[in-house]
Amino acid sequence: MPQLMRTSNPALSGDSFRTGEATFGESMTVSGTVNKTGLLVILCVLTAAWVWNRFFGVLASSPEEAMQSVAIPMVAGGIGGFVVAIVTIFKKQWSPITAPIYALLEGLVLGGVSAMLEMRFHGIAIQAVALTFGTLIAMLLAYRSGLIKVTDKLRLGIVAATGGIAVFYFLEFILGFFGVHFTTINGSSPIGIGFSIVVVIVAALNLVLDFDLIENGARYGAPKYMEWYSAFALMITLVWLYFEILRLLSKFRSRN
Repeated sequence: MPQLMRTSNPALSGDSFRTGEATFGESMTVSGTVNKTGLLVILCVLTAAWVWNRFFGVLASSPEEAMQSVAIPMVAGGIGGFVVAIVTIFKKQWSPITAPIYALLEGLVLGGVSAMLEMRFHGIAIQAVALTFGTLIAMLLAYRSGLIKVTDKLRLGIVAATGGIAVFYFLEFILGFFGVHFTTINGSSPIGIGFSIVVVIVAALNLVLDFDLIENGARYGAPKYMEWYSAFALMITLVWLYFEILRLLSKFRSRN
């Protein structure tokens, strides 16, 4: 497999398609990956809708009870989703089972976070959903048309930017336990909004790398189960993009 097959998505690393197995029977296809991605999105939406309805079903009586009603599903979804993601990355052959589980668990988190922000900023959730899928379609069209060409320099730039963002978020998480908070970046100031815009752009560009790697996987005849694994990897990017868009919109709405 050429060294060009790199992406900053941890689930789509350079050796994701180097399974060490000879491919017998059916091989991975782009259309198969698209179908499985659609199924994962549906599963994610189902659990997100359940948490959403649970939250707003209790909200009328008490906002505090509403938050408590979704706290456990959100924590279970966050921790469970992280564990399942790690297992899937190291055991790609299990992805036909673990990828749907990951989508269901992530939906619990997405639904809870979206509902809480919707309570404060009416209409923000549907805006974030529309912008996420709009970005997905736009990046796919840009990639298929050749408007954005995946070169070594582009890969290196996106991987470096994504790595820098990941390191910053990790340090922010650790320092938070010691009372250190980056209020300027996390707030609705021009600097905070500018930071979120940059992160959204980087997340969107990761989609292009994912498209390229999936196309190469199909070209090189990866095993059929890699369709599930590739769909899972795309879900990671989409979930990240959605959260970052939601965060950016909340900063804009906080200024009003």
